[in-house]
Amino acid sequence: MSANRPAAVVVLAAGEGTRMKSATPKVLHALCGRSLVGHVVAASRELSPEHLVVVVGHAREQVSAHLAETDAEVRTAVQHEQNGTGHAVRMGLEELSDSGVALDGTVIVVCGDTPLLTGETLQRLAAAHDADGNAVTVLSAEVPDATGYGRIVREDATGAVTAIVEHKDATDAQRAIREINSGVFAFDAQLLTDALGKVRTDNSQGEEYLTDVLGILREAGHRVGACVAGDHREILGINNRVQLAEARRLLNERLLERAMLSGVTVVDPATTWIDVTVTFEPDALVHPGTQLLGATHLATDTEVGPNSRLTDTTVGRGAVVSFTVADGAEIGAGANVGPYTYLRPGTRLGAKAKAGTYVEMKNATIGEGTKVPHLSYVGDATIGEQSNIGAASVFVNYDGVNKHHTTIGSHCRTGADNMLVAPVTIGDGAYTAAGSVITKDVPPGSLAVARGQQRNIEGWVARKRPGSAAARAAEAARREDEGQQ
Repeated sequence: MSANRPAAVVVLAAGEGTRMKSATPKVLHALCGRSLVGHVVAASRELSPEHLVVVVGHAREQVSAHLAETDAEVRTAVQHEQNGTGHAVRMGLEELSDSGVALDGTVIVVCGDTPLLTGETLQRLAAAHDADGNAVTVLSAEVPDATGYGRIVREDATGAVTAIVEHKDATDAQRAIREINSGVFAFDAQLLTDALGKVRTDNSQGEEYLTDVLGILREAGHRVGACVAGDHREILGINNRVQLAEARRLLNERLLERAMLSGVTVVDPATTWIDVTVTFEPDALVHPGTQLLGATHLATDTEVGPNSRLTDTTVGRGAVVSFTVADGAEIGAGANVGPYTYLRPGTRLGAKAKAGTYVEMKNATIGEGTKVPHLSYVGDATIGEQSNIGAASVFVNYDGVNKHHTTIGSHCRTGADNMLVAPVTIGDGAYTAAGSVITKDVPPGSLAVARGQQRNIEGWVARKRPGSAAARAAEAARREDEGQQ
């Protein structure tokens, strides 16, 4: 086992979280691309623990299923009744021992509702625990206002922790202490196992408190220490939607700062939101009002926004994307998208391609340099290189039962207001006339005209709309024409 690598991390995620007032379990509420518990699991993984156990209880089937999708190697332990934090940790350790795991080393205990906690802070906790030779090390924080929190009371001489005193039980001198308990601990595995068997339930809640382990170990002559978090906001737990929004803001600021320090220009961080899974290359530019979600990636010299939302979308070098919603799309280098464009899953724009104003695409592959400039729907289609799709074109891909594919070759020109009724193929270099409904394949180099001949019915307005403004205008124009003859 490497230095400071814990034998196990136990994540406490069994609570219901009634103050969220939600059908969704508290630990599954999301911010910045992960659930609350997902953030904690990701931070814990940075320690490379031998084992990672999440203790579930309320809605355990739902939480366990989510964890299986998030981290296939995570173990779950069930706390059938929420009998306190000490009981929850005991359930986690019993899950390991029942599986034949003999723990030797450090056990880190974290809360499943602290999404701002970083792997770096957990590593510092583990390192301090080993360096000081503690039986247990508390992750503490110095906060501006400690009201309501348990205070860390230390020995003056050694700095060892003598007690964690709850606010309601603290003296005036203790209430002046600004160092508080985060609920995150590092324990010696064997000492923790033994002490948990001695935790009593003779308290107002009738529960097994994990904090009682500290007193048990100290009375047995073991040292209890504390490691102060660098940023007190990391330990913030989420109990309601207000706190969820605040944590989202703080995490978003952290992510944007990291992006900007890596060479990304974010014009207005206050109106820009990104997920933890978004990646950037230097010299990407993000305009105000932009959301970058999921596995979105911006390459060098891309320009995204304003007012765009990209989910699981890759944007190639030098592409410009404005006023756009894109989901599961690939935007090629030098492509131009927007404004007011919707790229749905499966859309792939080639290099220097264009999806313009009021264009919607779905499951469409657009070749290099091809343009769909405006007012069009392109669905279930493949278009070659250097073609142009006329305004107000619709790829008619659905017959009410099945979706069908349209193929357009390279260097084609389709006229404005075309209906392309799939399945249909337009060959390389072919043209279609404006206003056509294309239902048959068009050979390469051909011109397809699929529209009725125009017929003008003279005097129709005067006969069918007598006395109307149109009739009066037409009569005035007729007289003017006669006067000019």
